[in-house]
Amino acid sequence: MIEITDKPISPEEIAGKVKTSGSGCALAYIGLIRDQSRGKQVLSVEYRDDDGTAVKGLKKIAEEIEKKWQVDKVAITHRVGKLNVGDINIVFAVSSAHRQEAFAACQYAVDRFKEELPTHKTETYTDGSVYTGAK
Repeated sequence: MIEITDKPISPEEIAGKVKTSGSGCALAYIGLIRDQSRGKQVLSVEYRDDDGTAVKGLKKIAEEIEKKWQVDKVAITHRVGKLNVGDINIVFAVSSAHRQEAFAACQYAVDRFKEELPTHKTETYTDGSVYTGAK
């Protein structure tokens, strides 16, 4: 399950979608908007999917995981729109028979997301300055 949404994300719901009868674990990574970035106080972060290709980028990450590790299911939900400090911006959930595969797959997913951000990201700071991350 790969999803882009402008609604708040429920980590429990996403983790529940990856459980199978053969799963020994369901692991979820919850990405949050933090209050500091690039040495500045964060006011908000906005993610946009202007060209509608973010799902494709997230599916690519999920497919890579399924090729590299023996996992049961992968779910990724990424929130777009203007988010405030403390809001959840992404949840990666992976289930597998054994925890080692789930931990490795989840770490890989987070790293790949950071490398190839599938959405446009704009950070706004309390001093009025703005950083726009390249897609």
